[in-house]
Amino acid sequence: MRADGAEQGSGDGGKRGRKASKETRRQQLIEATIDSLARRGYSDTTLADVADGAGLSRGIVNFHFESKDNLLVATLQYMSEEYADHWNAALDKAGPSLAGRLWALIHADFDRKICTKRKLAAWCAFWGEAKSRPTYQALCGARDVKYQETVISLCADLKAEGGYGYEPEPMALSLCAMLEGLWLRLMMGDGTTREKALEAAIAFVAIAFPQHLTIQGPKPR
Repeated sequence: MRADGAEQGSGDGGKRGRKASKETRRQQLIEATIDSLARRGYSDTTLADVADGAGLSRGIVNFHFESKDNLLVATLQYMSEEYADHWNAALDKAGPSLAGRLWALIHADFDRKICTKRKLAAWCAFWGEAKSRPTYQALCGARDVKYQETVISLCADLKAEGGYGYEPEPMALSLCAMLEGLWLRLMMGDGTTREKALEAAIAFVAIAFPQHLTIQGPKPR
């Protein structure tokens, strides 16, 4: 019985090992794609570049993704899910405080896990192609809508609690545009740093929501 059990356990371990290896290789290839997009741009990224960057054979790339289009879609999906998971986790950690949630949302956009030169450059590469590629628009569209709805709802709650005179939807649009603009400045490499961008974002929300925030952080309520 022990021998049978050991053999069965070995088989399960082998299956888990193969599965882990497949997932690991896919992630290696996605990370290499992000690197290539950051260095070469969208058009000049090839499967060969990705394979070389990941230290894997070109046949492995074809095995996992079959085409450049499939690889790029998988990479965009990964980045989109990572971003959504990140800001949702930040809000969950912030708890019910409206000021704390707004503070967390701003900081999430400039966290080192999300806001890096290579990832910003990869986002820029995808954004440049999105207009002519409906797949990219559809892939990120639902998550963008969810983010917008979250910000609008937060602005509405902040208005009710703080007695502000703005309308929630235009304020939410302004807030999102400000964050996107700062990301664009970081992408352009005009000397804006992640720290300066975060400082600018905090200055904006401290002015827009003075009953809730200062540049030092959320006000106690």
